[in-house]
Order: sequence, then structure tokens, then C-alpha cells
Amino acid sequence: MDTLHVNGRTYRRPTRPVVVVCIDGCAPEYFEHGLAHGLLPALARFRERGFYATANCVVPSFTNPNNISIVTGAPPSVHGIAGNFFLDPDTGEEVMMNDPRFLRAETLLAAFSRAGLRVGIVTAKDKLRRLLGHGTRDAICFSAEKADQASEAEHGIGGVPQWLGRETPDVYSAALSEFVMAAGVKLLEQARVDLLYLSTTDYIQHKHAPGDAAADTHYQALDQAWGRLDELGAVVALTADHGMNHKNTPEGRPNVIFLTPLVEAWLGPGKARVILPITDPYVVHHGALGSFATIYLEQEADAGTVAGRLEKLEGVEYVGTRAQAAERFELPPERLGHLVVVSGRHTVLGKAPGEHDMSLLEGGLRSHGGMAEQEVPFVLNAPLNEAYRARGEQDLRNFDLFDFALNGVD
Repeated sequence: MDTLHVNGRTYRRPTRPVVVVCIDGCAPEYFEHGLAHGLLPALARFRERGFYATANCVVPSFTNPNNISIVTGAPPSVHGIAGNFFLDPDTGEEVMMNDPRFLRAETLLAAFSRAGLRVGIVTAKDKLRRLLGHGTRDAICFSAEKADQASEAEHGIGGVPQWLGRETPDVYSAALSEFVMAAGVKLLEQARVDLLYLSTTDYIQHKHAPGDAAADTHYQALDQAWGRLDELGAVVALTADHGMNHKNTPEGRPNVIFLTPLVEAWLGPGKARVILPITDPYVVHHGALGSFATIYLEQEADAGTVAGRLEKLEGVEYVGTRAQAAERFELPPERLGHLVVVSGRHTVLGKAPGEHDMSLLEGGLRSHGGMAEQEVPFVLNAPLNEAYRARGEQDLRNFDLFDFALNGVD
């Protein structure tokens, strides 16, 4: 089979290895700084001979919806993953959206593995592994976070730390992402994969701005891995799930709009339920504070009143009803509250002060989730054919990357 049809797109079967890398939290400024200072020689080669641009990610600009958009080639309105965390309408419980039962579309990884390609998936955090690996056949699929627990039976590979010669890294470290890249390189060196998806973590990006020494060191390590993948003859495609901005007051403290006390002051206690889709087990990164929130109201009729008041708040960029937000951001409406709120570039949204451990955020907060974090890199190490060069001059989405890597490189 020379082509596969997945979620309304047609993809060519690769004739050489293809590696797609999602660099968690990679605002384009990290690349621009590294290139300007000569720190990223592999990326510089990709820019010179391949394709170098920016694209927009999915809003909410969080990890799960964007990774799944990238591997399905489609927005959340198609695949159903609208955040890291949501209110399950079937149970009324607030849960992580990392169970494959929430997926509504097939991934390219599953489709190509069933078509006989050797597929590899390495993620930094285990929260993504089950979603990314769902439906794959005979794939290698494991997380760096739990590399020491991988087995041949469940993950397609066992003894990963020994195989790679690296200890399982701490989840709050640059080493977690560097482990992912090293594993990808070794899988390619051993010719064990035809199609490889690598997804890192944004610990560094949450803690360090472009130009910080720790960020520079980290990106140099990533660049070395990209260079090695290039040397091995792979098509290498780079993007991100979202960007990152500081979210602080001029005094350097987290700039938070706490939604629950505001809405309850307008409607009364217990009349609203705020859901923060950034929520995940890794609160040290961000304290569960991001720039996208959804609000469930006891009386849907109150939505207009609440929206009108929220729109007037300094730091709020967008307020929309369920239907309005679903249309604007290509989201599944039944997985949103009655209202969606998006804050601006330097503001985050919270529930109530007592529900966030602000001590985790000493030194300030860098986070994401809104429209201000939509711009991400879109880079390939090989030149594009004429048709895709023309497409590259139009508005790009990060979930176009597999299309460009598989169909745009001759």
C-alpha cells in the first residue's frame, strides 16, 4: 500500500525513516536565540537547506490536545481531546483526559503500524503514552518517566535504562527530554523503526526563558540529537505543542485571576464550577495555573451576565459561550463548560487561592494555554517539493507536520 487515508488526509508511505519531534513548550524564541548565538548547528543546517517557519498550535495551548492533533493531523473537534483535564459529562467527575476511551479518531501512528511500518513512540511523561500508543500494532511505545518499568509485552521493549546506558531521569529535569531524544537516536541507529514520534517535556521552558544558561544548555543537547538523526538519513520534522510566556506582575509574582470567588460573588456560593484544563500530575511546572478555563454554571441562563462581567476584567482576552468557543477553536462542545475564558499573554486563570500551592511558584511563573502561546516552530531538515513550498507560504498548523514530512519531501 503506497498511501494511507487517515482523518480526511492522504499520506504517502515513507521510503526512508521519518522522525517527528514535539518539543514541549518550545516558543520560537528559543530557536531564534540559539540560532542567533550559534548554539544550534543542526537547526541552522535545517534552516539553510530544508524548511523553517512558524505555525499555530491548537487552543487550548496545552500538551494533550496538541500532541493528539499532531498525530491525528486534525483538530480536537475531530479527535475529541480538548485539554489535559476535563469534567466528564458521563460521570460528572473531574478527570485526566489521558484514557484512550476519550479518543474519537485514529492516529497516524496506529494506521501506519497496522499497514506494516515499524512505529516507535517515546514520550517524556507517561500521561501521553496510552493516548499516543492507542491502536498501534507491534509498536515500541514507552515513556522516559517510567522507562525502568517498560516491558517487551506491554511496551515493545524492556530494560530501557540498561539498553540506553542512562538511568531513568527525574520527571522534573532537563534530563527527561534528553532521555527521549537519546532513545530516539538509538532506535534509529539500530534500524528498529520506520516512523518515530518523540515528545518531550516543558520543565525547562516553564523555569527558564530563552537566553537563560540552563535553556541554552538544554537546547544544545537537543540539537546534537537532531543532528545525529539527520546524519542517519531520516526526515526530521520539528514542532511544539505550545509556546510559553511569563505570567507575572511587574513585581514578579504570578498574575492570577481567580475565577471561582468572582463568579460566586455575582451568582452566589456553589453556583459555578471552574475547570482548568492545564491540570495534570506535574504541578511543580505550573501550579495548575494556565491561560484557559471553562466554567459550568448552575443556570445556563446566567452565562450572558457572567460573560459580560468577565470580559471587562483586565487580563482577560476572550470569553465565549460553549458554542462560540467550540466554533472558534475547533473544540468538541460537549467537553466544554457553559463558558470558556482565555487570559492574555501575561495572565493566568485559577480557581480559588486556597486551591493552588503558590509556594511552588517562588521566583515567578511561566505558563501557557491561551492564544498568546499559539505560535510554534515548524521545521524540516529536507527541502520541500513545489506544491508544499507553496503551502508553506500559507497559514500553517502544527498538526500539518506529518503531512509535510510524509508528502512534502521527495
